[in-house]
Amino acid sequence: MGTNWENFLKNLGEWQGSFVRVSLDGELLDSTPSILCLEGLENDRLVRLSLRRFGAGGYNEPPISTYEQEYRSVGKQIIFFDTGAFSKGSLQLAPFAEFGAEYGFVAENRRLRFVQLYDRQGNLNGLTLIREFRSGATARERPPLTLEQVYGRWQGIACTAYPDWKPSETYPTSLEIKEIGGDRIQQQLSFGDRTITSTARREGNKLIFEEGTLPRQILLLPDGTSSNTPLQVQLRQPFFVELGWLVEATQRQRLMRSYNEKGEWISATHIIEQKVE
Repeated sequence: MGTNWENFLKNLGEWQGSFVRVSLDGELLDSTPSILCLEGLENDRLVRLSLRRFGAGGYNEPPISTYEQEYRSVGKQIIFFDTGAFSKGSLQLAPFAEFGAEYGFVAENRRLRFVQLYDRQGNLNGLTLIREFRSGATARERPPLTLEQVYGRWQGIACTAYPDWKPSETYPTSLEIKEIGGDRIQQQLSFGDRTITSTARREGNKLIFEEGTLPRQILLLPDGTSSNTPLQVQLRQPFFVELGWLVEATQRQRLMRSYNEKGEWISATHIIEQKVE
């Protein structure tokens, strides 16, 4: 795995896209056009970020807000992987404090980013989908994700990195998703010597997992996106949050952030998996 900075540089470029608020039921709400520029300077020892957001008139009008920042390093709360994909978010779940996670994927002339936010009581209360296209290049958006696209068996390679910078680990994974009757879905995940089987109830574009101490939902969203979150997070209950992106019909990437029973962030994992025909 490359260094955090080397992998950060794989995001350089000008990216034209939009920030779209998503309801907890997966409905797309208001959209804000954006242009994000990540410019490498001083032989890529410095990166300048500029973000412009636009109003209803789009890119033909002056931006309604501008944000700029320069980086010579990236903090430990964000981890970049070899593809340029990244995961960042809260280091600690704390009582009466907001909690959140952001994810980013890079695939040639596309980026997909997503934000999941929880309120001070630990309830999921904010989702934002950010679809970005490299300026001047030809790129297309993936169709909205459906269960039929992810049914079947997926084999992958996972890379897990740690906030204390201990060596990352790479290992094989296997995921099988199938319908088991009516509106019930079964998911079986294997990694290392562990296998986890869970079932969900399908409600339109949502999968509701009611087993375990923290009920969770997966939203199937535009651009091949899936958001996997507990409906509530709380101390003394380990949990994870995750985002998936169907990059191609037979390739999927996932990013996961894991927290222990003390609410401490303990790892970030990037998975690249291929559908097994």
